[in-house]
Amino acid sequence: MFTKTKINSVVAATLIGAGVMLSGLAQAADFNLRAVANSNENDEDYDGLVVFKDFVESHSNGKIAVDIYMGTQLCGNGVECLEAVEYGSVDIYISTSGGASAMYPYVQVLDLPYVLRDDRVAEEVFTGDFTRELRAQILEDSGDTVRLMTIGNTGGWRNFANTQHTVKTPEDLDGLKIRTVVSDLPQELVRSLGASPTPIPWGDLFTSFQTGVVEGSKNGITDIMGMKFTDAGLKYVTLDGHAYMSALWYMNNDVFMDMPEELRRVVVDGFSALQQATFASPKRKSIAAYEAFGKAGGELYVPSPEEKEQFADAAKPVYTWFQENIQDGEKWYNLLNDAAKEAEQKIQAEYDADLK
Repeated sequence: MFTKTKINSVVAATLIGAGVMLSGLAQAADFNLRAVANSNENDEDYDGLVVFKDFVESHSNGKIAVDIYMGTQLCGNGVECLEAVEYGSVDIYISTSGGASAMYPYVQVLDLPYVLRDDRVAEEVFTGDFTRELRAQILEDSGDTVRLMTIGNTGGWRNFANTQHTVKTPEDLDGLKIRTVVSDLPQELVRSLGASPTPIPWGDLFTSFQTGVVEGSKNGITDIMGMKFTDAGLKYVTLDGHAYMSALWYMNNDVFMDMPEELRRVVVDGFSALQQATFASPKRKSIAAYEAFGKAGGELYVPSPEEKEQFADAAKPVYTWFQENIQDGEKWYNLLNDAAKEAEQKIQAEYDADLK
């Protein structure tokens, strides 16, 4: 038999529980965003999404909620996921330029080699008007359904790696079978440097190194060590930095525009925080990755300025191919190249001021 004290305790607990439930209902989000990255929780994409989720949920006072879906449970590849953003079954998605090139071929401009000199240049370019130009074009081509929110990084820089020997100049790549994605521009780059492009699915690459189906790849060091490619014989990495591993972050435009302006501002700020997180994450992760590469018997080679210039000269036919084969290719090449030059000038002015 309950005593009065016990009854009061039960009533109090019930009221408290009801209060928590009512409070939860009162604070239910006005917008629930489904964010997808076809990677895993060790990836820079996840680092960015965690920062984005924390920022927009807290700065919107709970009016925006973000659910993160890593992997392929909602959609499996670039085309499928971008179509899901168009249809509204996915609200936020991140792709590489290769993952989006089937729908928006001009995004391959981000893979043009040696246009972006270093991290400072790339980060200056992608926080500026070049990204807004790309946003406008993708909105137009998607019928105002897909909005490019920002461009970050996913894996640092692409460098040439191989199982055979040290690569110091383009001549050292001659005849090597280099793994590429199924995208025209990376294959044109490999051909221009005298190697043989060999499209191989990412999941098959470890075995392909072991069996000699391919002898090299174009990857960042975190991907190399994350997949333990050194165990498959990948021992030589040349830090030529031919391509910045851009990450394009999209959002369903209807969902974005349905928000009141103050929440759109929170989302824009959230993507800015995400961008900064993905800029920083590969820099930190690469420290341990390079250390692990050395311990695994790997050899790093840093080309001299003269040697890097040889790579850049050998790659020039790729610019011509892009401008002749991609609609408005000349426009996009000039936009990126001009933005890079402006960034270099701005950074040089900062050197002039800071080194005195």
